[in-house]
Amino acid sequence: MWLYNIGMDLYGWIIRLAASRHTKARQWIDGRRELFRRMAERIDPEARIVWVHVASLGEFEQGRPIIERIRKQYPDRKILVTFFSPSGYKIRKEYKGADYIFYLPLDTPRNARRFLDIARPEVAIFVKYEFWLNLLAELRRRKVRTYIVSAIFRRNSVFFRCYGGMWRQALEAFDVLFVQNEESKRLLAELGFDNAIVAGDTRFDRVAEIARAARQIDVVERFRGDSRLFVAGSTWGPDEELLVRLMNDNPDVKFVVAPHEMNPERIARLIERTHGGAVRYTECTPRTTYGAKQLLVLDTVGLLSSVYGYATWSYIGGGFGVGIHNTLEAATFGLPVAFGPNYHKFKEARDLVTLGAARPVEDYDQLRRWFAPLRDNEEFLQKTSRIAKDYTTRHQGATDIIVRTVFH
Repeated sequence: MWLYNIGMDLYGWIIRLAASRHTKARQWIDGRRELFRRMAERIDPEARIVWVHVASLGEFEQGRPIIERIRKQYPDRKILVTFFSPSGYKIRKEYKGADYIFYLPLDTPRNARRFLDIARPEVAIFVKYEFWLNLLAELRRRKVRTYIVSAIFRRNSVFFRCYGGMWRQALEAFDVLFVQNEESKRLLAELGFDNAIVAGDTRFDRVAEIARAARQIDVVERFRGDSRLFVAGSTWGPDEELLVRLMNDNPDVKFVVAPHEMNPERIARLIERTHGGAVRYTECTPRTTYGAKQLLVLDTVGLLSSVYGYATWSYIGGGFGVGIHNTLEAATFGLPVAFGPNYHKFKEARDLVTLGAARPVEDYDQLRRWFAPLRDNEEFLQKTSRIAKDYTTRHQGATDIIVRTVFH
């Protein structure tokens, strides 16, 4: 444990040194400044706190169905949400489903004690991969009911290494480990943990709710007109290289491309290379006419999940980098999905590929060969769409299992 604590101290120093040059590091430091004072001023000492910790935005969306179910069924509880990453906190710091939203302090023994002295949670819920050893040890010492949800364990993870003793010990803090699959439950059983429950992934519940609450977007409706629409979400440069060629080879199809980062140079290059003409969402007004323009660049945040509802096909970016982004938001609308080759660590992507609802592509020729039959064969398109939709429907229900177990 001493090595872990040295690592935490070193991490804190590195972030401070980087803060002068890197925006995210500066936000990380600024967001934690006088954290305990701000917590003490805001958190009601008499409140019955349910604490939900997430790493960043993706884990927040994973925990959100649980937060909202608790809010609805147990209105006497106050909900505290903490983030580790500035990118998640910055976007969701005004989220109305929680009573208190803060950064998580650096995980040192002193910070863990101070944090829990102020928060005093009745229940602590960690989402997916969050294992903070000092906090977990302190929660266990205080006998706070503690859970991890939507977790996945793999044999090559630190828990199964010869040097993973302190990480295995940390798992003893959890009253129940809600895991996504049977393999995770079997691996935990090998370590002597019989308190794992296969609940599944709460993201299926979240995307189902997103689909039910999808917004009507006038710009997208008018842009699409009577054409069929291809939506590419969270794209990066290598994805856009392929998509430009697909657009130019399919002038009768309209495209919406939502870049993962609003890089002005990349967006300008994308627009310039699109033969059929393009327009940026942020430049559209009620008087904008789209005519034959083929590309709408979704250069804003918060709309992509609803835009999928207008589409016939989809592409998910990130697969030529560290990994693909959210495939379920597209699949829940029954969209066939394509993405780059780096998808293997995402179970839902592997499942969709196995079922035939998704296709990994390594180059433009593979993307073209995936798209052509889905464009030209309506029966094949409908069959593929049903597979995607049925998969997301079949895996819903994790939130019910978790909330029912935690608050039984």
